[in-house]
Amino acid sequence: MEKLIVKGGTRLQGTIPVSGCKNAVLPIAVAASILGDGTSVLHNVPNLTDVKTLGAVLEGLSATIKFKNATLYIEPINHLEYEAPYDLVRKMRASIYVLGPLVAKLGKAKVSFPGGCAIGPRPIDLHIRGLEQLGAEVNVEKGYIYAQAERLVGTEMDLIGQHGPSVGATANVMMAATLAQGTTVIRNAAREPHISDLAHFLKAMGADIEGIGTSTLTIHGVKQLRGTEHTVISDDIEAGTYIVAGAITRGDVYVKGITPKQIPAISEKLVEAGVELDWDANGVRVTTPREIQPINVTTAPFPGFPTDMQAQIMGLLCLASGTSVIAENVHTDRFIHAAELNRMGANIMLDDSEATIKGVAKLSGAPVMASDLRAGAVLVAAGMAATGETAVSRVYHIDRGYESIEKKLNDVGANITRVNE
Repeated sequence: MEKLIVKGGTRLQGTIPVSGCKNAVLPIAVAASILGDGTSVLHNVPNLTDVKTLGAVLEGLSATIKFKNATLYIEPINHLEYEAPYDLVRKMRASIYVLGPLVAKLGKAKVSFPGGCAIGPRPIDLHIRGLEQLGAEVNVEKGYIYAQAERLVGTEMDLIGQHGPSVGATANVMMAATLAQGTTVIRNAAREPHISDLAHFLKAMGADIEGIGTSTLTIHGVKQLRGTEHTVISDDIEAGTYIVAGAITRGDVYVKGITPKQIPAISEKLVEAGVELDWDANGVRVTTPREIQPINVTTAPFPGFPTDMQAQIMGLLCLASGTSVIAENVHTDRFIHAAELNRMGANIMLDDSEATIKGVAKLSGAPVMASDLRAGAVLVAAGMAATGETAVSRVYHIDRGYESIEKKLNDVGANITRVNE
């Protein structure tokens, strides 16, 4: 098992390129592997553990996948398997994306309940409900989801959940509906940039989708989809993480490959906290010439402040000149990183789904443990701003969503070494 040794006190300076969006690649690769008839080529694909894991799932369904130089080649599946077993699916939640496309293409699916998430319960009831409303018969037995339908039939549905629109269910149902008979209308659909990217990819395959980027998607079913070529959008959460890394180290960095429309709430809150963001056509320059200001943050579905940036902004607010409050309204159990930041000298108090952060003058290096992907990222950022040395364990969480994180940060002045524990 590996860990990252972060030596603090460095000020980041230089350009950090943003990789392709993990959360867009995963459903797009599923759609290309299962729904399309013909080869698909995906560009700007990050070299991540999650991408490799999903590749193994798709190969288990008889897909042929090749990855080279940030390009993913996906051959059409001639003899598609309908079962995604536990040994393949258990490693990541995104494996559930195969459920809808398998039912749409084959008329049946047997998919193990997915795993790979350590930030509290994230039920898949909306995925199941959406497929049932399309006419599928769905049963859950012995840890597997069984779904079948001679052909899915379009209908109107609402995908609002307890904490707002479901990103995963929107992707799953939208993919399934492309081959359904008739028209499907999804109300309260998720609006995240990677959902729009998936919709654009499906349209390039021949799908008929209206309302992309809005909360109402209308999908007119077609009989067949073809393979296509597509460039994946840049990763908004990776970009936000590196913006925070520049700010927390009081650096001067240029985060390349992101647009303001991808991160509206992130930008707004960082500016409120005193971070200066100077945008141009290719990215954003990040500087923090003044004290970090305390702010209040509430997570919400896009275009609100994303839960996937909650940990990172908490790390920044640990060094603010006052008290900040973060309300986590999407994944209420997502505060495990707070205890690790407190080990570094932060002053964070938790009360159910709310965190109160009293700013401190400095953080101190300490041995800490990543509990999930974004928690690992904030510990690296905090380690760069801290005095002394921080050892971040469970690096495999970070590798799920950040391509070459230590190289990108070392290239702009960080001092991070990957070692075996």
